[in-house]
Amino acid sequence: MTTQETIREIKAQFRLFMNGVASHSMREKGLDYKLNFGIELPRLKEISLRYEKNHSLAGELWKENIRECKILATLLQPVETFLPEIADIWVEDIRQPEMAELLCMNLFQHLPYASTKAFQWMADEREYFQVCGFLTLARLFMKGSHLNERAENEFLDQAIATLSDEKESHRPAQAALTALRMYVRLGKSQAQAALKATLTLGKDDNKYGLSIRQQLEDEIIE
Repeated sequence: MTTQETIREIKAQFRLFMNGVASHSMREKGLDYKLNFGIELPRLKEISLRYEKNHSLAGELWKENIRECKILATLLQPVETFLPEIADIWVEDIRQPEMAELLCMNLFQHLPYASTKAFQWMADEREYFQVCGFLTLARLFMKGSHLNERAENEFLDQAIATLSDEKESHRPAQAALTALRMYVRLGKSQAQAALKATLTLGKDDNKYGLSIRQQLEDEIIE
């Protein structure tokens, strides 16, 4: 079966599981794709298990401006053939927060160069590059990855700068906070470093800074 034949077969399955109510709800929430079948993530995971991971197939699926095709691409792309320059191209193509989250969860966190790319991306001025940088680090922290002193300082400086420059509701700021929350879970020293870094967000009467510190304190595991 050729790549295009496989894609046609996959799309036929999408039509079988189309959820019009979910699709409409997603559009109302701003998830604007050329085509959105509204299929839930567990079902897409199930569909992906019917196929071997394939670089060409994943690449062609990613090119489609169809929500489910892009999600399937994140599940079917082999780590071994996903070069750093391709990762940049995919991030540049992101238009939805959902896709950034799924890329980081399904693919980016598993890359052998994940940490290197994450640090590059979080320092980038482009919105979704920053988002993917912080969310990839958050995923690595969830797996127990630690940072050396230099990397820790760079991460904390960038996270605090992002939180300082943007409103808490802004996507890069949200991603930075997510990464910080995962970082404080790693241990006492990480929690102390993160909480100390947040002091620059304002004095005790600064509601924004207090909110950030409170959220981090809530994540600390005794």
